[in-house]
Amino acid sequence: MRYICGNNDRGLCARGCGKGQCQLNVHDYLADLPDNQEATDLVEVQFKNTRKGYYRNDNHLNITKGDIVAVEASPGHDIGIVTMTGRLVALQMKKAYMKPGEEIKRIYRIARPADMEKYEEAKAREHSTMIEARQAAKDLGLEMKIGDVEYQGDGNKAIFYYIAEGRVDFRQLIKVLAELFHVRIEMKQIGVRQEAGRIGGFGPCGRELCCSTWIRSFQSVGTAAARYQDISLNPQKLAGQCAKLKCCMNYEVDQYIEAGRRLPSREVSLETMDGEYFLFKADILSNMVTYSTDKRTAANLTTIPARRALEIIEMNRRGEKPDSLEEGGKTLPVKPVDLAAQDDLHRFDKKKKKKKKKSGRDHSGSNNAAPDAKKE
Repeated sequence: MRYICGNNDRGLCARGCGKGQCQLNVHDYLADLPDNQEATDLVEVQFKNTRKGYYRNDNHLNITKGDIVAVEASPGHDIGIVTMTGRLVALQMKKAYMKPGEEIKRIYRIARPADMEKYEEAKAREHSTMIEARQAAKDLGLEMKIGDVEYQGDGNKAIFYYIAEGRVDFRQLIKVLAELFHVRIEMKQIGVRQEAGRIGGFGPCGRELCCSTWIRSFQSVGTAAARYQDISLNPQKLAGQCAKLKCCMNYEVDQYIEAGRRLPSREVSLETMDGEYFLFKADILSNMVTYSTDKRTAANLTTIPARRALEIIEMNRRGEKPDSLEEGGKTLPVKPVDLAAQDDLHRFDKKKKKKKKKSGRDHSGSNNAAPDAKKE
């Protein structure tokens, strides 16, 4: 029986949909293919926050997306949620940059009630462990911030996630934490982007943060991406919740670079019979350019297609000058103002001054002045 997420058969297969509490959830668009789960024994398992692992189902368990399983760990076992099975797992492993010869651990069993009891007991100690670990790092004078603690499913190991600007010698801290909690300690350094993805939230676009929904590997973002897209270099608008440049600035930069190659150079001016024009601004995606008669300020702005600008440049190279920038001497229609592009949100709150209507009557309803008598 096939279940559909939607009102008709053109919706998404329900077997490919994940649970809402899982971060970095990926829709398995191959879930409704025949023999998809039997195609491979690889399984993707997610743990706390954005940590994922890939395991082999050597015991041939009947595992589906959303099942809670006990997996092999070193030492002991861990508890996680199955987020993907079938053919798409191999593609996800390649996306996670897993090495070909890397050892893949096994899935032991579907979690039993006893496993879940230990798991819940370990999770209940995470917050208090984080507070004590922060105090221990402060007492040792270490310049680091412990942002989260994750206990293994059997409670024998704890992963401490920390943020630090430079290298930190935490050997003494590991000894102190081992004496306090009597578990195996693992320190894992993360960046501010991973920290933002761990915490989660919503971006200015109104959607969940990309780092907490689908981004696994973070690429460097530079101000050059903003310059290619003619975005204002305002740090408050370019920075995300992690105080770094927004990852979404990289999404369309390749398209802008390709479109920008079809535009005339900013260093080349246009010479016409009317005078010399300098490139003032360019609308990259619409392939329109605006020229000014002044090199530094906006004066006598004229907007023409990039194709027309390239034609004039070619004419100037041959020593010819057109009569004007516009084709046939006709001016282009004025582009309407886009109200959605205005930044001032308080423009709706400004009170409009009502103009007093001139009336020939006073407040009592009588005429203010009698009509002038016609002169004979």
